[in-house]
Amino acid sequence: MQSMTPYQLLGGAGVVRWLTDRFYDIMDADPSVATLRAMHPVDLTTSREKLYMFLSGWLGGPPLYMETFGHPRLRARHLPFAVDEEARDQWMQCMRQAVGELICEDYLKQQLLEAFFNTADFIRNR
Repeated sequence: MQSMTPYQLLGGAGVVRWLTDRFYDIMDADPSVATLRAMHPVDLTTSREKLYMFLSGWLGGPPLYMETFGHPRLRARHLPFAVDEEARDQWMQCMRQAVGELICEDYLKQQLLEAFFNTADFIRNR
């Protein structure tokens, strides 16, 4: 029997969209992540869509980002931004809150947050 992907465990496209939107809603409203917010455009529409497309494939669902933009090249795409520990931690703060509001299963929450942290830390360039 083949195991389910995180995308499937979460519930698919609708849940990934909700997670993405909630992440950006938190980032947009929480003054404690102002450094992270300042790295984004005023209109978050494109940012929301790109993160949703990326997360879809990253979580084991349809590779929407790859199909549209090619390989994510996360480090290269984030080089124009000063992604230091503060930015990483602010990104994680928003994602931790969004995941905490969405996911009840502790094992899934823990796995996702660990994977998110590893990816966010990989992007760090300062």
